Amino acid sequence: MKPLIVLIVSFVISCLVFYFISHNINLYVSGRIAMAIMLLFTAMGHFMFTKGMALMVPEPLPYKEGIVQLTGIIEVGAAVGLVTPSIHYITGVLLNIFFLLMLPANIIAAKQKINLEKGTYDGAGLSYLWFRIPLQVLFIGWVTFFAVLH
Repeated sequence: MKPLIVLIVSFVISCLVFYFISHNINLYVSGRIAMAIMLLFTAMGHFMFTKGMALMVPEPLPYKEGIVQLTGIIEVGAAVGLVTPSIHYITGVLLNIFFLLMLPANIIAAKQKINLEKGTYDGAGLSYLWFRIPLQVLFIGWVTFFAVLH
């Protein structure tokens, strides 16, 4: 829920800043800025809650905490790429692939009731997926609209 709030609030603020500066709203740049801010917000979680997020990494993969930190770095890089005009398109394509690749980790988290912040198994469980899967679809649609198509 927090990433969605960060995304929407960042979008509104960015639109308002554009309007006050130029009396015009640049929806596409605002959308990319908002997603970049959201990615920086979620990337922080990769470093603050590494232990809990490592529980989401599928079992056969080694170096779970390293993978979590690497994905945090990827999110920071994607944030930079989204606000860089010459590469926002390719960043958007790669980010959508990244979002798809992260879906299994979210399913694992729900099935095992992982509480990311505590690093325990007392999280929301499968009800979390009723929010998380549509949220992931929203993120993919957002990136497609604001970065890939424009």
